[in-house]
Amino acid sequence: MTDDPDLAATEAARPQRPRSVRARKAVLDATNELLSEGGLPVATIDAISARSGVSKATIYKHWPSRTAVAAEAFGLRMSSALPLPDTGSARGDFTTQVRLVSEFYASPAGTVFAQLLAASVTDAEAAHFFRTFFLAGRREAIAELWRRSKDRGEVRSDVDVEVAQDILFGPLVFRLLSGHAPLTEEQAAQIADAALNGLLTEAGGKRNGAVGSS
Repeated sequence: MTDDPDLAATEAARPQRPRSVRARKAVLDATNELLSEGGLPVATIDAISARSGVSKATIYKHWPSRTAVAAEAFGLRMSSALPLPDTGSARGDFTTQVRLVSEFYASPAGTVFAQLLAASVTDAEAAHFFRTFFLAGRREAIAELWRRSKDRGEVRSDVDVEVAQDILFGPLVFRLLSGHAPLTEEQAAQIADAALNGLLTEAGGKRNGAVGSS
Protein backbone atom coordinates (compact mmCIF):
# COMPACT_ATOMS: atom_id res chain seq x y z
CA MET A 1 0.00 0.00 0.00
CA THR A 2 1.06 3.61 -0.52
CA ASP A 3 0.52 6.73 1.59
CA ASP A 4 0.30 8.90 -1.55
CA PRO A 5 -3.43 9.57 -2.08
CA ASP A 6 -3.03 10.36 -5.77
CA LEU A 7 -1.06 7.18 -6.40
CA ALA A 8 -3.43 5.11 -4.30
CA ALA A 9 -6.39 6.43 -6.28
CA THR A 10 -4.94 5.06 -9.50
CA GLU A 11 -3.83 1.63 -8.28
CA ALA A 12 -7.19 0.14 -9.22
CA ALA A 13 -6.63 1.22 -12.83
CA ARG A 14 -3.44 -0.79 -13.18
CA PRO A 15 -4.13 -3.87 -15.32
CA GLN A 16 -2.81 -7.21 -14.10
CA ARG A 17 -3.55 -9.50 -17.07
CA PRO A 18 -3.35 -9.14 -20.87
CA ARG A 19 -7.13 -9.22 -21.12
CA SER A 20 -7.35 -6.43 -18.58
CA VAL A 21 -4.75 -4.43 -20.52
CA ARG A 22 -6.79 -4.74 -23.71
CA ALA A 23 -10.00 -3.77 -21.95
CA ARG A 24 -8.36 -0.77 -20.34
CA LYS A 25 -6.99 0.45 -23.66
CA ALA A 26 -10.38 -0.01 -25.32
CA VAL A 27 -12.03 2.05 -22.58
CA LEU A 28 -9.47 4.84 -22.78
CA ASP A 29 -9.61 4.97 -26.58
CA ALA A 30 -13.41 5.05 -26.56
CA THR A 31 -13.43 7.75 -23.91
CA ASN A 32 -11.07 9.96 -25.90
CA GLU A 33 -13.25 9.56 -28.97
CA LEU A 34 -16.29 10.65 -26.99
CA LEU A 35 -14.44 13.58 -25.42
CA SER A 36 -13.40 14.75 -28.88
CA GLU A 37 -16.95 14.45 -30.16
CA GLY A 38 -18.86 16.16 -27.38
CA GLY A 39 -16.75 16.70 -24.30
CA LEU A 40 -17.34 15.31 -20.82
CA PRO A 41 -21.17 15.49 -21.01
CA VAL A 42 -21.30 12.74 -23.66
CA ALA A 43 -18.61 10.56 -22.06
CA THR A 44 -21.02 8.68 -19.81
CA ILE A 45 -20.31 5.18 -18.53
CA ASP A 46 -23.12 3.87 -20.75
CA ALA A 47 -21.59 5.53 -23.83
CA ILE A 48 -18.05 4.42 -22.95
CA SER A 49 -19.24 0.85 -22.44
CA ALA A 50 -21.15 0.80 -25.72
CA ARG A 51 -18.26 2.32 -27.68
CA SER A 52 -15.52 0.16 -26.14
CA GLY A 53 -17.41 -3.12 -25.83
CA VAL A 54 -16.31 -3.33 -22.19
CA SER A 55 -19.01 -3.94 -19.59
CA LYS A 56 -19.95 -1.24 -17.12
CA ALA A 57 -19.05 -3.60 -14.28
CA THR A 58 -15.51 -3.95 -15.64
CA ILE A 59 -15.17 -0.19 -16.09
CA TYR A 60 -16.24 0.44 -12.49
CA LYS A 61 -13.77 -2.23 -11.38
CA HIS A 62 -10.90 -0.05 -12.64
CA TRP A 63 -12.25 3.50 -12.21
CA PRO A 64 -14.47 5.02 -9.51
CA SER A 65 -16.43 7.29 -11.89
CA ARG A 66 -16.78 8.41 -15.47
CA THR A 67 -14.86 11.61 -14.61
CA ALA A 68 -11.94 9.48 -13.43
CA VAL A 69 -11.96 7.53 -16.71
CA ALA A 70 -12.10 10.77 -18.70
CA ALA A 71 -9.31 12.35 -16.65
CA GLU A 72 -6.96 9.44 -17.28
CA ALA A 73 -7.84 9.17 -20.97
CA PHE A 74 -7.49 12.91 -21.55
CA GLY A 75 -4.27 13.15 -19.57
CA LEU A 76 -2.60 10.34 -21.49
CA ARG A 77 -3.68 11.83 -24.82
CA MET A 78 -2.46 15.31 -23.89
CA SER A 79 0.83 14.19 -22.33
CA SER A 80 2.82 15.19 -25.41
CA ALA A 81 0.47 17.81 -26.82
CA LEU A 82 2.51 20.78 -25.60
CA PRO A 83 6.22 20.19 -26.26
CA LEU A 84 8.56 22.32 -24.19
CA PRO A 85 10.10 25.32 -25.96
CA ASP A 86 13.86 25.79 -25.97
CA THR A 87 14.57 29.35 -27.06
CA GLY A 88 17.81 29.69 -25.12
CA SER A 89 16.44 32.13 -22.54
CA ALA A 90 14.06 32.05 -19.61
CA ARG A 91 12.00 34.94 -20.95
CA GLY A 92 11.71 33.31 -24.36
CA ASP A 93 10.87 29.87 -22.96
CA PHE A 94 8.22 31.01 -20.50
CA THR A 95 6.65 33.54 -22.83
CA THR A 96 6.34 30.85 -25.50
CA GLN A 97 4.95 28.34 -23.01
CA VAL A 98 2.32 30.76 -21.70
CA ARG A 99 1.25 31.43 -25.29
CA LEU A 100 1.03 27.70 -26.08
CA VAL A 101 -0.99 26.97 -22.94
CA SER A 102 -3.30 29.90 -23.75
CA GLU A 103 -3.86 28.48 -27.23
CA PHE A 104 -4.57 25.07 -25.70
CA TYR A 105 -7.15 26.50 -23.31
CA ALA A 106 -8.82 28.37 -26.17
CA SER A 107 -9.15 25.16 -28.20
CA PRO A 108 -11.81 22.42 -27.93
CA ALA A 109 -9.36 20.46 -25.78
CA GLY A 110 -9.32 23.40 -23.39
CA THR A 111 -13.07 23.10 -23.02
CA VAL A 112 -12.66 19.46 -22.01
CA PHE A 113 -9.96 20.50 -19.54
CA ALA A 114 -12.34 23.03 -17.98
CA GLN A 115 -15.10 20.43 -17.75
CA LEU A 116 -12.80 17.94 -16.04
CA LEU A 117 -11.48 20.58 -13.66
CA ALA A 118 -14.99 21.65 -12.70
CA ALA A 119 -16.17 18.06 -12.25
CA SER A 120 -13.16 17.22 -10.11
CA VAL A 121 -14.12 19.90 -7.59
CA THR A 122 -17.02 17.74 -6.36
CA ASP A 123 -15.51 14.33 -7.14
CA ALA A 124 -12.52 13.79 -4.86
CA GLU A 125 -11.62 10.39 -6.32
CA ALA A 126 -11.68 11.75 -9.87
CA ALA A 127 -9.57 14.69 -8.74
CA HIS A 128 -6.77 12.25 -7.89
CA PHE A 129 -6.88 10.89 -11.44
CA PHE A 130 -6.95 14.40 -12.88
CA ARG A 131 -3.88 15.44 -10.90
CA THR A 132 -2.02 12.19 -11.55
CA PHE A 133 -2.64 11.77 -15.27
CA PHE A 134 -2.87 15.39 -16.45
CA LEU A 135 -1.64 18.01 -14.02
CA ALA A 136 1.40 16.13 -12.69
CA GLY A 137 2.96 15.74 -16.12
CA ARG A 138 2.32 19.33 -17.15
CA ARG A 139 3.66 20.76 -13.90
CA GLU A 140 6.76 18.59 -14.09
CA ALA A 141 7.38 19.87 -17.61
CA ILE A 142 7.20 23.48 -16.44
CA ALA A 143 9.44 22.60 -13.52
CA GLU A 144 12.00 21.42 -16.06
CA LEU A 145 11.89 24.84 -17.72
CA TRP A 146 12.37 26.44 -14.31
CA ARG A 147 15.37 24.21 -13.46
CA ARG A 148 16.91 24.98 -16.84
CA SER A 149 16.50 28.71 -16.26
CA LYS A 150 17.73 28.45 -12.67
CA ASP A 151 20.91 26.72 -13.82
CA ARG A 152 21.54 29.72 -16.10
CA GLY A 153 20.93 32.13 -13.23
CA GLU A 154 17.96 33.67 -15.00
CA VAL A 155 15.24 33.19 -12.38
CA ARG A 156 15.01 34.21 -8.75
CA SER A 157 16.39 31.49 -6.49
CA ASP A 158 14.09 32.57 -3.64
CA VAL A 159 10.90 31.80 -5.60
CA ASP A 160 9.51 28.27 -5.30
CA VAL A 161 8.82 26.59 -8.63
CA GLU A 162 5.22 25.80 -7.61
CA VAL A 163 4.60 29.45 -6.83
CA ALA A 164 6.17 30.49 -10.14
CA GLN A 165 3.92 28.13 -12.08
CA ASP A 166 0.80 29.43 -10.38
CA ILE A 167 1.80 33.03 -11.09
CA LEU A 168 2.47 32.32 -14.76
CA PHE A 169 -0.41 30.02 -15.62
CA GLY A 170 -3.03 30.70 -12.95
CA PRO A 171 -4.40 33.74 -14.83
CA LEU A 172 -5.02 31.59 -17.90
CA VAL A 173 -7.03 29.04 -15.91
CA PHE A 174 -9.06 31.85 -14.33
CA ARG A 175 -9.84 33.33 -17.73
CA LEU A 176 -10.79 29.92 -19.08
CA LEU A 177 -13.21 29.25 -16.23
CA SER A 178 -14.64 32.74 -15.77
CA GLY A 179 -14.62 33.97 -19.37
CA HIS A 180 -14.04 37.52 -18.12
CA ALA A 181 -11.20 38.17 -20.57
CA PRO A 182 -9.98 36.63 -23.82
CA LEU A 183 -7.34 33.93 -24.29
CA THR A 184 -5.45 35.56 -27.13
CA GLU A 185 -1.79 35.61 -28.14
CA GLU A 186 -1.53 39.30 -27.25
CA GLN A 187 -3.09 38.80 -23.83
CA ALA A 188 -0.87 35.77 -23.16
CA ALA A 189 2.22 37.85 -23.95
CA GLN A 190 1.08 40.57 -21.55
CA ILE A 191 0.46 38.04 -18.77
CA ALA A 192 3.86 36.43 -19.29
CA ASP A 193 5.61 39.80 -19.35
CA ALA A 194 3.92 41.00 -16.15
CA ALA A 195 4.70 37.75 -14.32
CA LEU A 196 8.28 37.45 -15.52
CA ASN A 197 9.17 40.97 -14.45
CA GLY A 198 8.92 39.71 -10.88
CA LEU A 199 10.42 36.25 -11.41
CA LEU A 200 13.55 36.84 -13.46
CA THR A 201 16.94 38.10 -12.36
CA GLU A 202 18.86 40.76 -14.27
CA ALA A 203 20.61 37.93 -16.12
CA GLY A 204 17.23 36.60 -17.18
CA GLY A 205 16.22 39.87 -18.79
CA LYS A 206 14.15 41.47 -16.03
CA ARG A 207 12.73 44.79 -17.13
CA ASN A 208 13.83 48.01 -15.42
CA GLY A 209 11.67 48.91 -12.46
CA ALA A 210 10.60 45.33 -11.70
CA VAL A 211 10.03 44.45 -8.07
CA GLY A 212 12.28 41.94 -6.33
CA SER A 213 15.82 40.71 -6.86
CA SER A 214 17.75 37.48 -6.74
